Amino acid sequence: MNSNHVYDMLILGGGPGGYTAALYAARAGLDVLVLEKLWAGGQMALTHQIDNYPGFPEGVDGFSLGDSMRRQAERFGAVTIFTEVTKVNLLDNPKVAEASGERFIAKTVVIATGATPRHLELAGETELLGRGVAYCAACDAMFYKGKCVAVVGGGNSAASDALLLSKIAAKVILIHRKNTLRAEKIDEEALRNAGNVEFRWNNVVTALLHREKLIGIQLQDVQSGTESTLECEGLFISIGRVPTTQLFGSQLELAAGGYIPAGETTETAIPGVYAVGDVRTKPLRQIVTAMSDGAVAVHMAGEYLSSLQK
Repeated sequence: MNSNHVYDMLILGGGPGGYTAALYAARAGLDVLVLEKLWAGGQMALTHQIDNYPGFPEGVDGFSLGDSMRRQAERFGAVTIFTEVTKVNLLDNPKVAEASGERFIAKTVVIATGATPRHLELAGETELLGRGVAYCAACDAMFYKGKCVAVVGGGNSAASDALLLSKIAAKVILIHRKNTLRAEKIDEEALRNAGNVEFRWNNVVTALLHREKLIGIQLQDVQSGTESTLECEGLFISIGRVPTTQLFGSQLELAAGGYIPAGETTETAIPGVYAVGDVRTKPLRQIVTAMSDGAVAVHMAGEYLSSLQK
């Protein structure tokens, strides 16, 4: 790798937003590099069944979709390196990212680092990961075939996780601090019709009960304060995500929740730097909106690159 090579575009993250940007940039003739920490698709790759992505009447699994996006972008010349970025300098021109002892230099940067699961921050939570505590039903559901599991959360992710688990586990208890879900109505109806899903409204998880593995959880009713114990062998935590923006806070002012302020143009406060997908401030975080961001970012980057030549 030539550490002095200057790319037209450096994309940090290989999720749907990042690879859409890579595809559009490569097809536009730009010299583009994608740096991805884990695998193509990002968090999308952990989703077993995606039914709201257009063009797949029977749905598609996230890992296959992510890998297809990578191969399509690389077909037009985009390059992918699987490595973890540890430092960036977005204020310099050109911009610099460091990963695994290498320096990557580019005229523009697209931040597509996505988000990671939010934790309950309970004692033993980290230690019980893989021993009863999980954050991805698509990844770990099969370990709980025929068992009793709980899902905590009230949004689309929690409903989706509970629905998937209902097809594998003997019983699923969905725990939510309010008395209604925020999830889409079609998912809530499917849960109510599942037959093996129980709702625990107005409850929060206050403790994890375990020996070597999880054996149950302690709940508290948020209205009465009453505590109860629920025996279960698995707890799937689906209470939202935290944007992966820690590297950028010293150079970009972050909005509430740690998101990067960027409107529909995806432009950040730093010229030549764009935020796409789950990391930016936006009303809806979905695969299709991330992909839209990626396309827009390349359009804006093209105008920026043209201005550098004047």
